[in-house]
Amino acid sequence: MATGTLGQAALTAATNTTVYTVPAGQTATVNINVVNKGSNIAAVNLAISAADTPTDSEYIEFNAPMQIGGVLERTGIVLSAGKKVVAKSTVSGITVNIYGYEA
Repeated sequence: MATGTLGQAALTAATNTTVYTVPAGQTATVNINVVNKGSNIAAVNLAISAADTPTDSEYIEFNAPMQIGGVLERTGIVLSAGKKVVAKSTVSGITVNIYGYEA
Protein backbone atom coordinates (compact mmCIF):
# COMPACT_ATOMS: atom_id res chain seq x y z
CA MET A 1 0.00 0.00 0.00
CA ALA A 2 1.56 3.25 -1.14
CA THR A 3 0.88 6.56 0.59
CA GLY A 4 2.05 10.12 0.05
CA THR A 5 3.23 11.17 -3.40
CA LEU A 6 1.82 8.76 -5.98
CA GLY A 7 2.79 10.60 -9.17
CA GLN A 8 4.50 13.73 -10.46
CA ALA A 9 5.02 15.17 -13.93
CA ALA A 10 6.19 18.29 -15.73
CA LEU A 11 3.88 18.60 -18.74
CA THR A 12 5.02 19.04 -22.32
CA ALA A 13 2.77 21.43 -24.24
CA ALA A 14 -0.15 19.88 -26.14
CA THR A 15 0.68 16.33 -25.01
CA ASN A 16 -1.42 13.96 -22.90
CA THR A 17 0.65 12.83 -19.92
CA THR A 18 -0.38 9.94 -17.68
CA VAL A 19 0.70 11.12 -14.24
CA TYR A 20 -0.58 8.18 -12.19
CA THR A 21 -2.17 4.76 -12.73
CA VAL A 22 -3.90 2.84 -9.94
CA PRO A 23 -2.21 -0.58 -9.58
CA ALA A 24 -4.17 -3.77 -10.25
CA GLY A 25 -6.16 -4.97 -7.25
CA GLN A 26 -6.01 -1.54 -5.55
CA THR A 27 -8.21 1.49 -5.13
CA ALA A 28 -6.79 4.94 -4.50
CA THR A 29 -7.99 8.16 -2.93
CA VAL A 30 -6.09 11.06 -4.43
CA ASN A 31 -5.66 14.81 -4.43
CA ILE A 32 -4.49 16.43 -7.67
CA ASN A 33 -2.42 19.62 -7.55
CA VAL A 34 -1.58 21.52 -10.76
CA VAL A 35 0.76 24.53 -10.72
CA ASN A 36 1.61 26.98 -13.49
CA LYS A 37 5.26 27.77 -12.79
CA GLY A 38 5.87 28.97 -16.33
CA SER A 39 5.74 32.43 -17.87
CA ASN A 40 2.55 31.98 -19.92
CA ILE A 41 -1.15 31.68 -19.15
CA ALA A 42 -2.29 28.09 -19.72
CA ALA A 43 -5.42 26.05 -20.37
CA VAL A 44 -5.30 22.70 -18.58
CA ASN A 45 -7.22 19.44 -19.06
CA LEU A 46 -7.50 16.74 -16.39
CA ALA A 47 -9.13 13.36 -16.90
CA ILE A 48 -9.77 10.19 -14.95
CA SER A 49 -9.37 7.73 -17.77
CA ALA A 50 -9.24 4.07 -18.63
CA ALA A 51 -6.55 4.78 -21.27
CA ASP A 52 -3.69 7.20 -21.91
CA THR A 53 -5.97 9.15 -24.28
CA PRO A 54 -9.19 10.19 -22.52
CA THR A 55 -12.63 10.08 -24.09
CA ASP A 56 -14.94 13.10 -23.91
CA SER A 57 -16.83 11.75 -20.88
CA GLU A 58 -13.68 11.24 -18.75
CA TYR A 59 -12.62 14.88 -18.27
CA ILE A 60 -12.97 16.49 -14.83
CA GLU A 61 -11.41 19.77 -16.04
CA PHE A 62 -11.33 20.98 -19.65
CA ASN A 63 -9.48 24.10 -20.79
CA ALA A 64 -9.38 25.31 -17.19
CA PRO A 65 -7.60 28.69 -17.25
CA MET A 66 -4.39 28.92 -15.22
CA GLN A 67 -2.75 32.25 -14.60
CA ILE A 68 1.03 32.47 -14.17
CA GLY A 69 1.69 31.17 -10.65
CA GLY A 70 -1.84 29.76 -10.48
CA VAL A 71 -2.88 26.57 -8.70
CA LEU A 72 -5.68 24.13 -9.54
CA GLU A 73 -6.60 21.50 -6.93
CA ARG A 74 -9.07 18.63 -6.98
CA THR A 75 -9.37 16.63 -3.75
CA GLY A 76 -10.91 13.43 -2.43
CA ILE A 77 -11.10 11.62 -5.76
CA VAL A 78 -11.60 7.85 -5.40
CA LEU A 79 -10.21 5.75 -8.25
CA SER A 80 -10.63 2.07 -9.07
CA ALA A 81 -7.90 -0.30 -10.25
CA GLY A 82 -6.43 0.59 -13.63
CA LYS A 83 -7.77 4.16 -13.74
CA LYS A 84 -5.31 6.83 -14.87
CA VAL A 85 -4.93 10.52 -14.07
CA VAL A 86 -4.14 12.15 -17.42
CA ALA A 87 -3.16 15.82 -17.78
CA LYS A 88 -2.57 18.12 -20.75
CA SER A 89 -1.70 21.80 -21.06
CA THR A 90 -1.51 24.31 -23.87
CA VAL A 91 1.96 25.39 -22.68
CA SER A 92 5.01 23.94 -20.92
CA GLY A 93 5.83 24.98 -17.37
CA ILE A 94 2.89 23.16 -15.79
CA THR A 95 3.56 20.61 -13.04
CA VAL A 96 1.13 18.01 -11.71
CA ASN A 97 1.42 16.24 -8.35
CA ILE A 98 -0.78 13.39 -7.17
CA TYR A 99 -0.96 12.78 -3.41
CA GLY A 100 -2.98 10.16 -1.57
CA TYR A 101 -3.10 6.52 -0.64
CA GLU A 102 -3.78 3.11 -2.14
CA ALA A 103 -5.66 0.29 -0.43
